[in-house]
Amino acid sequence: MSDVFRDLLKKVGSGTHTSKALTREESELATRMMLEQTATPAQIGAFMIAQRIKRPTIPELAGMLDCYEKMGGKLVGFQADSPTMVLNTPYDGRQRHAPVTPITALMLAASGVPAVLHGGDRMPTKMGLPLVDIWQDLGIDWKPLNLEQAQKVFELTCLGFVYMPQQFPEAHQLVPYREQIGKRPTLATVELMWAPCDGPKHVVSSFVHPPTETRTQETYHLRHTYEFTTVKGLEGSCDLSRSRTAIIGMGSANDEQPTFERLLLHPRDYGFEGHDLDLDTDFPMLLEQVIQAEPTELTRSAIWNGGFYLWRAGVVASLPEGFNRAQTLLESGEVQAKCKQVQAAIATALNPQLSHV
Repeated sequence: MSDVFRDLLKKVGSGTHTSKALTREESELATRMMLEQTATPAQIGAFMIAQRIKRPTIPELAGMLDCYEKMGGKLVGFQADSPTMVLNTPYDGRQRHAPVTPITALMLAASGVPAVLHGGDRMPTKMGLPLVDIWQDLGIDWKPLNLEQAQKVFELTCLGFVYMPQQFPEAHQLVPYREQIGKRPTLATVELMWAPCDGPKHVVSSFVHPPTETRTQETYHLRHTYEFTTVKGLEGSCDLSRSRTAIIGMGSANDEQPTFERLLLHPRDYGFEGHDLDLDTDFPMLLEQVIQAEPTELTRSAIWNGGFYLWRAGVVASLPEGFNRAQTLLESGEVQAKCKQVQAAIATALNPQLSHV
C-alpha cells in the first residue's frame, strides 16, 4: 500500500464537509501513481469514486492533464499553414447516432490542416462504437502502429491517431476500473481535453453538460491553451447535430489576449436541417457512400460538419464557403484520395519494403 497515495485519497474522500481539493501538483502525482500502479487497486477504485462524487476542481484537472502530457504517447507537430486540430470524442464510443468524425478529419487533412484523433477499444460504461473501429470501416487500421510508425503516417498524410492500448498502455490498464465502478471516472473528462501532440494546436473538446464546458474552458486557460473549440455534439462527441441548434464555444488568443465567443449554429439557416441518422448495421455501407459522395443524409451531415471545422481551422473565410469546400472535397474525390493515401502510408510504415515496390 502507498502511504503517500493514502494521504491524497483522504483529502478527496473525507466527505461533503471535510474533503479538500488537491493542488495541481498533488493531482499530477495522484494520477501518476494510478497510472504506474504504485497505488493499490483498492486505492485506485476509491480515488476514482471519491473524485467523481466531489467533482474535480480546475487545478486538479490541470494536474491530471500535466501527467497525461508527460506520460502519454504523443505525436510531434510539423510545419504547416494551420495548427494541428485535435478532435476529441468520448472514449466509450457511440450507441445511437451515426458518426462522421473521421470524415471531418479526412477533409481537414485533404485541405492541409494536420488532424489528430485518439481513443481506445470498446470501453465502459457505454461500450459504444469507438473511433478506431470506425476507421477500420474505412479500411484504415491504426491498431498495429507503434508511436514511431504513427508519426511517419502523420507527417506524410497530415492525419494521426494515438491508440491508447498501443501508445499509452498505462492508461489502458485502468480501463477495467471503469467497468468495476460502473461510472465514468474523471479520467474520461481528461480524455476530452487531452491533446496528444506537440507544437501549435487547436483543441476541439466535446461536452454534454454545461458545467463540463465551463471546467474545460477554465482548465485550458490555466494551462495556457487558448486556441480551442467546445461543442455540445451528438452523444457528447464533436459531431454537430442537424436536428437541433449546435452550442459552440470558440477560444482564441488575439494579440496574446485570450478571448471566448459563443456561437449558436442553426442548421436550418444554412439549409442543413434534417434527421441525425441512427447507428445501425448498415453504417459501414453508409460511410462508404459518403466517401463516394453519394447524396445521402449522412453525406449531408458530413458536409455540415466538415464545413464548420474547415471554417474554424481558417481554411475558408465564411461558413457558406466551408460547406461548399466540404462538398467539393467529396465530389472531387479528394477525401477518397486522402483515405487511400492513409491506407498506403500505414501499409508502408508497417512494411517499409513496400516503399521500394
